[in-house]
Amino acid sequence: MSQSQSKGLESPFVTGVAQGVLRYQFCLNCSVSQSLARYACQKCRSLRLEWREARGIGTVYALTIVHRAPSDSFRALVPYTLVLVTLDEGARLMAHGHAPLKIGDRVVARTFVHDGQSLIIFHALDE
Repeated sequence: MSQSQSKGLESPFVTGVAQGVLRYQFCLNCSVSQSLARYACQKCRSLRLEWREARGIGTVYALTIVHRAPSDSFRALVPYTLVLVTLDEGARLMAHGHAPLKIGDRVVARTFVHDGQSLIIFHALDE
């Protein structure tokens, strides 16, 4: 996939995060939410996908604590939590997590800016 094709798939998601809106793709053919931006539905292969806004509420599916930054820009955040969250709409998303969280916790998405980039962080739903 070329860089311009990749950018086309990311744009609605990245633009949404910058605006404080969480977006996911939805298949109009089989009604399945897509966990990643795609050109075709991962279940039925339909090209009838649209971007929708998520409520930003979900359940922690998995998590890990990062002790070694993948780049210099993330070194200031170490240690930090990464979570895999299943949104209520069905899509699954990896993002930062506001500790302490555990598998099964209900969470809500918020955004924060780090090194000039808007990122998602999930907080416990009752915070």
